[in-house]
Amino acid sequence: MHDHPALAEACARARLVVPLFVIDPAIPARHRQGFLAEALDDLRSTLRDLGGDLVVRRGDPVAEAVRLATETRATAIWATSDVSSYARRREQRLEKACDAQRLQFRLFPGVTVVPPGRLRPFAGDHYRVFTPYWRVWSTAPHRPVLPAPSVVHVPPGIDPGELPGLERKPYGNLRGGETVARRRLDLWLKLCLADYDEGHDELAEDGTSMLSPYLRFGCVSPSEVAARAAGRPGGEAFVRQLCWRDFYYQVALAFPELPRRDYRPRDVDWNDDQDAADAWREGLTGVPIVDAGMRQLRTEGWMHNRARMIVGSYLTKRLKIHWRVGGDHFADLLLDADIPNNWGNWQWVAGTGNDTRPNRVLNPVRQATRFDPKGDYVRRYVPELSGLPASLVHEPWKAPALAAGYPAPLVAVDNG
Repeated sequence: MHDHPALAEACARARLVVPLFVIDPAIPARHRQGFLAEALDDLRSTLRDLGGDLVVRRGDPVAEAVRLATETRATAIWATSDVSSYARRREQRLEKACDAQRLQFRLFPGVTVVPPGRLRPFAGDHYRVFTPYWRVWSTAPHRPVLPAPSVVHVPPGIDPGELPGLERKPYGNLRGGETVARRRLDLWLKLCLADYDEGHDELAEDGTSMLSPYLRFGCVSPSEVAARAAGRPGGEAFVRQLCWRDFYYQVALAFPELPRRDYRPRDVDWNDDQDAADAWREGLTGVPIVDAGMRQLRTEGWMHNRARMIVGSYLTKRLKIHWRVGGDHFADLLLDADIPNNWGNWQWVAGTGNDTRPNRVLNPVRQATRFDPKGDYVRRYVPELSGLPASLVHEPWKAPALAAGYPAPLVAVDNG
């Protein structure tokens, strides 16, 4: 509801507004079904408090939107633009259908801080390297953050439709919805932001905002998050992460094949080892920091960002398994997996994307000893190693008798 440009202008300019969410069977909910259901339930409740409602339909979003517009005698359909190839085809079809029905059609910004196509380098259609983008993004004018509407009037007699089932998701404790998201944002800014720059890489600490699922589902506005964090202690480092998010959106807009094809082709002889890939998915590689990250993903639907880099590097650089295998698994389980950032980050870590050092390899043991020095993160998610001291928890192969039942590493690693 807050900082939603399409909704805000519709409520300001129209006498009646129909908030609509279409559950599209072409987009599988995967393990995000429960989070989505909670977010929609919260949105409907908020709209009803303002005199409105959330109309829910199932089917093709273009057909359902035009059908509802016809039923309610609407004169316009307004929506928020997105960048994936599917979203852009949907927008094109919707524009064509609106034209045929003599409906006004408008797209509004909202999924990023700066619209993806607005910033362009002197040569080329998008920025390929982050640092130049960050410099331009930091000085670019940002649109003002909009308040939530004070009232929403919907036409009488509309069947609101049924929300998806509110059965709990099979993992995690992150609940969906704007109410929870705004509460988390308030607490984060008040209690944690100042320590973000120094502590966000510490694996065992709660040093990140965990707002990414809420940004991915539109429960909180990236523009509002950036505006509220800017100028505070720790704010620049945190806002830089929001810029990374925008960066990948402009990459995906220019390169819609980001989930399928190398952004920067490399001559890599990928390894088709299904057993190794399965062990990685299950958190049974024998490398504790990798297994801890993968088990956190499976149980919580979320993974610490530093752990994402470690498990991604291990899969693509140590096991030599294609980045699409990792991207597909993250897309299945991560609450915050969106197309630009999930696939952009996987290509970055694999060396086929926007990393200026494509041969970068993260040593998992060195990463573990630096960012989980006491071994608390590993012990939390790999209980087989809970009794090992800090000197051994990241290298249990040095004391196999103390790590009985834990597998040997798929690929030998050391702290060199």
